[in-house]
Amino acid sequence: MTPLAYLFERFPSFSQTFCYREIAELHRQGLRPPIFSIRRPKDEPPQDWDEHIVKRVQYLPEEAELLDEVRRASRKGKLTREIVAALDEWGRRSDFLRLYQAVYVGVRLREGGIHHVHAHFAGLAARTAFWIDKFFGIRFSFTAHANDIFAPRNFEIGLDKLVNAARLIVTETDYAAKFLRGRFPDRTDRIHRIYNGLDLAEFRRADFSAAPPAIVAIGRLIDKKGFPDLIHACRLLKDRGQLFRCEIIGEGPLEKELRTQIDRLELQNCVKLLGAKPQHEIVERLAAGTVFVLPSVIGPDGGMDNLPTVIMEAMATGLPVISTAIGGIPEMVVENETGVLVPAGDAGALARAIEKVIVDLSFARHLGEKGHQRACELFSIATNVRQLRAHLTV
Repeated sequence: MTPLAYLFERFPSFSQTFCYREIAELHRQGLRPPIFSIRRPKDEPPQDWDEHIVKRVQYLPEEAELLDEVRRASRKGKLTREIVAALDEWGRRSDFLRLYQAVYVGVRLREGGIHHVHAHFAGLAARTAFWIDKFFGIRFSFTAHANDIFAPRNFEIGLDKLVNAARLIVTETDYAAKFLRGRFPDRTDRIHRIYNGLDLAEFRRADFSAAPPAIVAIGRLIDKKGFPDLIHACRLLKDRGQLFRCEIIGEGPLEKELRTQIDRLELQNCVKLLGAKPQHEIVERLAAGTVFVLPSVIGPDGGMDNLPTVIMEAMATGLPVISTAIGGIPEMVVENETGVLVPAGDAGALARAIEKVIVDLSFARHLGEKGHQRACELFSIATNVRQLRAHLTV
């Protein structure tokens, strides 16, 4: 088995529960890789993280201390001439801290006998892992998610260089795997689809007893989640005389804009922005719901969802899901079997789909039951992490 470490940009993070779940399941399966986090969590809502996992995270120092640490390592002869030359040549060019972070982590990985480092997202952590590979010959891999591949930012060490250098690229859906294989045909053998997973036992089943019916939505308040369409759909439902309450859980830069929309459409009594919530409360609110809605769209920057964890959680709860055919969502939501898919950006179609589900609870229960079955088949964290381990530990 290859000694393995994990490198994150920020860990643990409320918006990336899938990362925490992966580490927790590795622990349950007896694999406890060292965990490095480049940044510390900041302004996070309280979560039920396992303190034994959190205490094992090694956080990198801030810039001034980081530079001092690397200089000390150089003076002690821990760095090769090639590493020192690369640091000097790069200077203060864009993303220069990734090189210093790579040195800081790489020295510790080498001393610990680590031969493989895995990162999540084709972003800051993966770019640092790229330099760890260059400097120390410690191979790296990464899990690609959504915007990091569909709308990557322009860095000198960009997605193309990461894919070409990585020993393994994991992604969450067949849609994303096909996208990457089409863009990088010479690296198809390194690209593997492994779904994220859940501990399905953590989720209570919905009983559909909410009165009035409860529409639940969860996600960051950002463009690609399409929450303006949901709020518009709620106005249409109200105009049709439907009784309901809609809870949108999450925080983000569009909060003020969404509150303004709610006020303008006079929905203050039935649409609530609840902010971020800890995982145990999300579980409770899903179980008390009637339908889960995530009206994903393609954002102005081309960013879009791939395999939204919140849909997976709703399916585990046995809620019907209404969403759009964006990214890998159709791999989760099967039309009229586990949920309903509507055209992205179409508030009218969204309202009609919600109305159909909240009016016909037998239909809602049928979709929810089928969704739960599909979640059990595809999204078991134990099964999916075993697949991941098989790739990471060869």
